[in-house]
Amino acid sequence: MSARDRDRDTQGRARQARPRDALGRPLPYGAEGVSPVSEEALPPDETLRVARGLVQGGRPFSAHEVLEARWKAGPDEERDLWQGLAQLCVAMTHEARGNAVGAARLFERAAGRLADFAATGRPAHGVDLDAVMASARRHDGTF
Repeated sequence: MSARDRDRDTQGRARQARPRDALGRPLPYGAEGVSPVSEEALPPDETLRVARGLVQGGRPFSAHEVLEARWKAGPDEERDLWQGLAQLCVAMTHEARGNAVGAARLFERAAGRLADFAATGRPAHGVDLDAVMASARRHDGTF
């Protein structure tokens, strides 16, 4: 597929129009996939609520997308928090897809980002950073 053949949104930006399964894998055009999540950043508390619900519903890839939108829109001081949580969800996605090596690496990266954020002493929007870092290091991914 050439760059000209890529799916595009109304502004001409590349966007994947193929449906996705619960773990973010593309399905054939016309197949029934999961509902996409908004690419718009949500407020912090809503981001956490939505992301947790998606993880509980077996959709860690979609949770990662919600968290990624927040990290890209949020203040630089919170980047490690949101990126660490997003990496945690990607680790869960890799684990669910059977990629144990990729999952282990991302669980460790997530724990490192969250530790970096914890070291700043900034509030974490109610996230228990110690518990989430321990969860990432156990490779069980809860937040």
